[in-house]
Amino acid sequence: MAESAIISRHLRALWGCPGTELGVVGWPATRRERLFGSWHYWWQAHLLDCAIDAANRVPTPARRRRIAAIARSHRMRNITGWTNRYYDDMAWLAIALERAERTQELSAARGGLLALEQQLYSAWNPGVGGGIPWRVRSDFYNAPANGPAGIALLRLGQVERAQQMADWLHDTLRDPQTGLVLDGIHLPSGEIERPTFTYCQGVVLGLEAELAVHTDDDRHIDRAVDLVDAVEDHMTHRLVISGGGGGDGGLFNGILARYLAVVALMLPGEGKRPEAARRIAAAIVKTSATAAWSNRLEVEGEPLFGYDWSKPARLPGGSAGAGKFTAGGSVTASVVPERDLSVQLSGWMLMEAAYQVSAAGL
Repeated sequence: MAESAIISRHLRALWGCPGTELGVVGWPATRRERLFGSWHYWWQAHLLDCAIDAANRVPTPARRRRIAAIARSHRMRNITGWTNRYYDDMAWLAIALERAERTQELSAARGGLLALEQQLYSAWNPGVGGGIPWRVRSDFYNAPANGPAGIALLRLGQVERAQQMADWLHDTLRDPQTGLVLDGIHLPSGEIERPTFTYCQGVVLGLEAELAVHTDDDRHIDRAVDLVDAVEDHMTHRLVISGGGGGDGGLFNGILARYLAVVALMLPGEGKRPEAARRIAAAIVKTSATAAWSNRLEVEGEPLFGYDWSKPARLPGGSAGAGKFTAGGSVTASVVPERDLSVQLSGWMLMEAAYQVSAAGL
């Protein structure tokens, strides 16, 4: 039902072109949004990732066609190719395209993956002690770029670079007081931006869990276990993930749910602590999904999720109050955050994560 709601409210052909589909970023939509004047590269990457979740859950020809159409439309709307100036954006698209190629045999993804891998790999900057910047020519090196880039590069076979990224994140951005991953650091000045966001924890959890599988190195297990504990303590209330607002923040809690499911399903280790971490990760996902579903609105028979899964969702009152781009390149929340595609994608992402955990018997 979460999938169906996105399809009916948000998916439209790009500029009327046959064989295309892209997500309109607001519902109800403004004219600019309907025409894809605003389209938000990284939101569409998560739309593609969710479409892949659905096809993996129940493979159908329609779902496979949708994946190909979204990928094709992303390339068309980006106009200049597969890449852009933001390394976090490119990392999210690389993750989605790699999954589309591996699980759905989308051969058209290969050209995009080659271009994205080259950008992400070459952005590593040993001159400032490692890390990749948030965007081209920025001095800000953050978890939202290095985390997903590490996951993408690991899945593309760049294990050594992914391990360097995990070590850099742990050594540079892990807060010793809370155990959480901080937002980022300005280099070479060393000034740290200290906000903690749910998606920063999610990408590091995913990276460490997958490295633990690939390398058989206990340090990755230990880091993932510690971070699950920190997330439970600081990023949940009664095992429900804290809401991230709307706009770009609308995706934050869904990303954490996705990678908590990865921990629950993949994290190796036979001791009490890894077993407890897998159990807690699964419980957070399932409890969050139950809360989000309980607090949804039903609009014409389909769910509308709240930006905070612990509170009742609100109905957007028309197309007024749309989010805006900031000078820094981020997208603000709509006045009613539930109108944002990002918020609804988080709900869908959460439901897919809960399905995966439940289907595994966890």
